[in-house]
Amino acid sequence: MTHHNIAVSHHHNIKMLHIPSLYIAPSSRGGRGVFTSEEIEPESIIEISPVIVLSAADLRLIHQTHLHDYYFLWEDGHCAIALGYGSLYNHASKPNADYRMDYADHSITFYCTRLIKAGEEITVNYVAGGNERSELWFKEN
Repeated sequence: MTHHNIAVSHHHNIKMLHIPSLYIAPSSRGGRGVFTSEEIEPESIIEISPVIVLSAADLRLIHQTHLHDYYFLWEDGHCAIALGYGSLYNHASKPNADYRMDYADHSITFYCTRLIKAGEEITVNYVAGGNERSELWFKEN
């Protein structure tokens, strides 16, 4: 993985890293999305998001809240909310990024899978990515 111009923050053993060109803007996919103001090369790390791990009981309750659209399935029947931009990356069937869960470090690493141009939205595939979902719960734009 390449580390270009990244901002790293350390606070109480939690590492958060993201490239400084990321920004949030309205998305044609609906709601908000994560975009880049500079080109991102394939294999570059986009962000390492720390997560808040929630219990299996919380996972059952999360479906009754607005957080239903923002969580990741985690190990042992748990779920997690990604901090930073992590829970805001939108879905695409042909994404330009992917992610890996780090259960030991309680983080998710998002990385570039093909050249992402300046102004382009960064997307991941919710079904094929590190997430364990088997199908989408919404209609894709």
